Amino acid sequence: MTTVTEARSGKGHRDENFPVASHLIHPRHRGPILDFYYYVRAGDDVADNAGLSPERKIALLDRLADALTGQGPDDPEAAPLRRSLAERGLPPRHALELLDAFRMDAHKTRYENWDELAHYCRYSAVPVGRFVLDVHGEDPGRTWATSDAICTALQVINHLQDCGKDFRNVDRVYLPRDILEKHGARIEDLGAERATPALRAVIKDLAQRCLDLLEEGRPLPDLIDDTRLSLEIAAIHRLAVLLARGLLVRDPLSEKVHHGKAAFALTALGAAATTLARRPFRRHLHPALRGARP
Repeated sequence: MTTVTEARSGKGHRDENFPVASHLIHPRHRGPILDFYYYVRAGDDVADNAGLSPERKIALLDRLADALTGQGPDDPEAAPLRRSLAERGLPPRHALELLDAFRMDAHKTRYENWDELAHYCRYSAVPVGRFVLDVHGEDPGRTWATSDAICTALQVINHLQDCGKDFRNVDRVYLPRDILEKHGARIEDLGAERATPALRAVIKDLAQRCLDLLEEGRPLPDLIDDTRLSLEIAAIHRLAVLLARGLLVRDPLSEKVHHGKAAFALTALGAAATTLARRPFRRHLHPALRGARP
């Protein structure tokens, strides 16, 4: 396997657990966001490819980074995003930070504590939200902190949903060791058909931390100037809250903790409608917005 393209899994933006540049997003912004997604997807596929050695993964990720920055040969997986960044005058920083997360995945399979996991999420998830906000020209000082909280929660929710698969398929465990020990769980429990009571306690502990992060991020839709982006984030936030609550009571080893298509659509539409109704009053709700553009 000599190229990034050969390592691709075939997974696309419609296969993700949360909306990626849905039609709530204005068409002029969807292109750059999808270019970003597919660049990042290529890097993620490299990191998760069981047929590649850690050293080969790092080499391909470095090649992908160099293609984006112009420091190396062109790569078809990088070219669309490179064009989009140039057209918008945006730096490659967020995409490159995600490649740093995939480099971690290439050689790191265990996490000692919550702080280590949060550090990983800072590179594996936080840059996604920041990029979307930048594409829309949103104010980083007003929006990044709440976006960071939501993105971290989304990443950990995904880890919890896939904890058994990650252990079986790539021997990767994102559940922190100290939280496993706190509840008397073992890493090997992740290979079972059903979660033990101890492992369920670990999952519940982490799901509650996700709910706490989502509460931190709850104001974000009202802090965003672009109405369509506000609705998209409100939908994502609501979907995440429901998934985290589901993980408090369901076993991701033996149950599918995902939204069905109908529930997904209804939940997203309900959250978007509630946020839209609140838009005229948002400056009264958030004093920091009183000087913001309408």
